[in-house]
Amino acid sequence: MEVTVKQWRREQSFFHRLLHWLDVLDPTTLLASNKEIENARALLQGGLPSLKETVRDEKIKEALKLTLSSVHPDTGDVLPTIFRASAFTPFAVPLAVAMLLPHKGMKPAVFWQFLFQSYSAGYNFANRNKTICKDEKIPLKQVLLSVGAVSYTTCLGVFPQFVMYRYVSNSPAMYSVFRKIVPVPVLAIASALNVAIVRGFEFDKGIEVVDKNGNVVGVSQLAGTKAIKETALSRAALVGATVAAPNIFVSYLQRMNFIRRFPLALAPARHIMTAFVLGLMVPISFSLYPQTGKIKRSNLEPLIQSATTEEDLYYNRGL
Repeated sequence: MEVTVKQWRREQSFFHRLLHWLDVLDPTTLLASNKEIENARALLQGGLPSLKETVRDEKIKEALKLTLSSVHPDTGDVLPTIFRASAFTPFAVPLAVAMLLPHKGMKPAVFWQFLFQSYSAGYNFANRNKTICKDEKIPLKQVLLSVGAVSYTTCLGVFPQFVMYRYVSNSPAMYSVFRKIVPVPVLAIASALNVAIVRGFEFDKGIEVVDKNGNVVGVSQLAGTKAIKETALSRAALVGATVAAPNIFVSYLQRMNFIRRFPLALAPARHIMTAFVLGLMVPISFSLYPQTGKIKRSNLEPLIQSATTEEDLYYNRGL
């Protein structure tokens, strides 16, 4: 079992997971070369130190942080730089800010929505559960699912803006609804669907579940469904909060005398708030569910139930 899986299993409370993610999401880890990451992983291969030893030994602590942020827990392969855990915030923030701009036409709205959903799909795909396809080439069906996910979620994401400019431009009240309220659930749903579609193979083929010693007990579609559901909900919370909070913030600012005197300051304030909320929500959303999920044996398929006496089994949720 990969050392990353062993470490994530320790983080069972939300507070501990949040503290751990705040450390792992350090963007400076993106500067590490593949050789440095492999050396860090090799340092931990002899056995993961105890929690006290990890905190005490700075070298071990840095190696663990670098490994957790850069290595896929199922395969042990180094992730592409732009799809590592610590890359999500610096890459997603400018895309999210551009996506939420009040575009004057549909072309820029579609363009930025497409870029955001494409990056999300790539991130979801790179960080999916790979226990049943460690050495396989990417099948054509998976490629088509990813393309379909980007296309569908892009269309869904620009739907409020399409309606806003095509049908309700002469109604200030409806314009406000489609500008401030409707995008919140629509973009949250689009992000959840992006996860579900890109990782659809986990619904179909299932994922491996292991016992407390890391021994594979079987392949479960029910565990795969649970992993996708948890990840999709966490992504919906991330994007939904990122869209909703700036709108609430801007509504409050519009009542201030300063903004009434300097209305041009409103747009930069919205962009800064969007970037701030997304950066804040990334570790929170990643911490909503354990990275190494736990599922009761009684909730799995009969074949797996008969293969072990362990009450609790584990799986990699993905990210």
